[in-house]
Amino acid sequence: MNTLRTPLALALLAVYTQFAAAQDAPLRQIGTVIIEGSRPTSLPTQIPTTFEGISHADIERCINATDAEDALKYMPSLLVRKRYIGDYNHAVLSTRASGTGNSARSMVYGDGILLSNYLGNGATFAPRWGMVSPELIERVDVLYGPFSAAYGGNSVGAVVDYVTRMPTQLEVHAKLTATHQPFQLYSTDGVYQGKLGSITVGNRSGNWAWLVDLSHTDSDGQPLTFPNKALSTTAAGKNATVVTGAIASQDRANKPWLLLGTATQYHTLQDQFKAKLAYDFSPTLRASYTFGLWHNDSKGRPDSYLRDSNGQPVYSGNVSIDGRAYSISNTDFNLSNESLQHIMHGLSLKSHGKGEFTWELAASLYDYDKDQLRAPTALAYPASLNGGAGRMVSQDGTGWNTLNAKGTWRPDHFHVIDFGYQREAYKLASIENATTDWLNGAATGRNSAFTGKTETNSLYAQDSWKFASGWKTVLGLRYEHWNAHDGATSNASKTAYHPERSENYLSPKFALAYQATQDWVIKASLGRAVRMPTVSELYQGGVNASGQLTNNDPDLKAEKSYTGELTADRKLEDGWLRLTAFGERTRDSLYSQINVLSGSTVSTIQNVDRIHTKGLELSYTQDNVWRQGLNLNGSLTWTDSRIVGNDKFPASVGKWQPRIPEWRATGVVSYDFTDKLSLSYAARYSGRQYSTLDNTDPNGYAYMGASKYFTTDLRARYRIDQRWSAAVGVDNLNNYQYWNFHPYPQRTFIAELRYDL
Repeated sequence: MNTLRTPLALALLAVYTQFAAAQDAPLRQIGTVIIEGSRPTSLPTQIPTTFEGISHADIERCINATDAEDALKYMPSLLVRKRYIGDYNHAVLSTRASGTGNSARSMVYGDGILLSNYLGNGATFAPRWGMVSPELIERVDVLYGPFSAAYGGNSVGAVVDYVTRMPTQLEVHAKLTATHQPFQLYSTDGVYQGKLGSITVGNRSGNWAWLVDLSHTDSDGQPLTFPNKALSTTAAGKNATVVTGAIASQDRANKPWLLLGTATQYHTLQDQFKAKLAYDFSPTLRASYTFGLWHNDSKGRPDSYLRDSNGQPVYSGNVSIDGRAYSISNTDFNLSNESLQHIMHGLSLKSHGKGEFTWELAASLYDYDKDQLRAPTALAYPASLNGGAGRMVSQDGTGWNTLNAKGTWRPDHFHVIDFGYQREAYKLASIENATTDWLNGAATGRNSAFTGKTETNSLYAQDSWKFASGWKTVLGLRYEHWNAHDGATSNASKTAYHPERSENYLSPKFALAYQATQDWVIKASLGRAVRMPTVSELYQGGVNASGQLTNNDPDLKAEKSYTGELTADRKLEDGWLRLTAFGERTRDSLYSQINVLSGSTVSTIQNVDRIHTKGLELSYTQDNVWRQGLNLNGSLTWTDSRIVGNDKFPASVGKWQPRIPEWRATGVVSYDFTDKLSLSYAARYSGRQYSTLDNTDPNGYAYMGASKYFTTDLRARYRIDQRWSAAVGVDNLNNYQYWNFHPYPQRTFIAELRYDL
């Protein structure tokens, strides 16, 4: 499979764009998406640009969804870097021109509440997917690109909105899921399993509606990291322990190294509680409140491949491998315990309907009520399981809050005017302390700390104008005032305080649609997006003994992107065909790169001068192909994304932007044999990609590498009666072994049993 080439991607032309055919699915008209149903999307559907969507019915029929992010699995040009079931800290979203290292270049909402984590940018700042249960999803809508003035610069890649159900009568839903993953890699040969359960109850009585959802996940993921050593040229001493079992391999730069074992194999326990309450003051005015509680306990454990002369595993000390000397520290085989509890509140008052003027007031709060990681430092595994000195990292009190006031005015049949005010505020409070007992001990001396706040206040307005028969345009403008303050970076004894910063930006938006014929729509969009530096990009780094910063820059510039697309949209008898040309030019892109700072060579967040991206996206969906009940969906994307200017790292100029493949494709074919039995088969392909700015990592099939992949998925669903249904499925049916720094899951079997009242 590893010799897969571009022609195979081209062979996947008949693949997925959007799952159509549900009663509540989006309908396309004159460059606009009309959303039907009682729970309208929060997305600005008047923008004539690229939208995609998937309904609850199609998720049920076609996707083995164990987490909310799985609903995006077959969307055009999207990728969620989900490493295992319940992945809470690395499942970041990648879009057309933004790789999985750029999590801050997309926006994810749940019923209009911000789930994206803009405390930082990168793999550890994934959206808070756990606040949306897959069982609650009514529909997922995606707006591609920064073409709406209603969203800030983080929308440069895409805006995703999860719309969850609100009952109109008594509803009870329960679901049990079991997963089974045999996993073989290097000397690891194990089975990793998961158990998931959820129950949802809701009702409506008079003007009141409520819904409560509770879910639990017990998941064992595959190993994610691999302790390693570069080949030694030093002869081993007499006192070194002779060991066997090390795996000779090549790293992502094709340099030889030894893999000593595995680590970061998580056993994850998650509980999620969601409550929604709504009250209708009138047929056009609703107040709603959402409460979310997410709790996560996880344990990361290692396993050594090394064995001494007695066959016992070796985790530390001076060892001899093939007569050469290696030193294994007490923390090379790392282990960790994490305990997290996050709380979310959302409150809104919204007028709706088809009146001349509608409005909404909304506020949300996301709080790291408890967020602690503990790890040993003094003793090696397995002795460290009994305690000993260690470190503890706390982010208690970290979080963000938002405020949104918006209105829509329809002065006549030709204009729809949207306007509003928005505020987003982020607070980082991270401290690492030493502790005498890493399992349960109290914090002692400080090792490091990072604190700071950012805030953006925005005003926007846009006018959707049908200025002639068959023509429609949208003109918008967004003003943003950004402020960073209270920033501090600390080591054990020194603290560097950072001055307050304040900047202002204007971002114009433009879109145009032309109904060329009854079946053809031509659309063009152009928008500027300014992505502000996050709190951790500004303040999370190091301080030397003199109190000088060593690997962070609080004066980082904001990213500034101009993005455009040109689309031809063709209506088919039972489907759609879309071809989109897109392009993006970004200045001052924020990336981690090698640089000289305070006299030392470090790897730190810096601005990359210019990145240019261009591409084509082909999207196709067709229902009832050849016969009733046979549906086909697909997408194919070609992208050329290059670094064209970077004075701080000239070796990167002309190279590919990290984690952006040249080719990617997805496809789903589903067939309803009867009204009870359905079967779906899906495929995903991604071409070669790099993780480094200078593309010096050609070996994607290695730990820390980023490989191409081709995977297939299978799902069969059977409705036993009106209330009971069952499903079985296989993800990665062809058992493709692929990497995105960590190994992705191998062939995984899924079984579900569901009850609906």
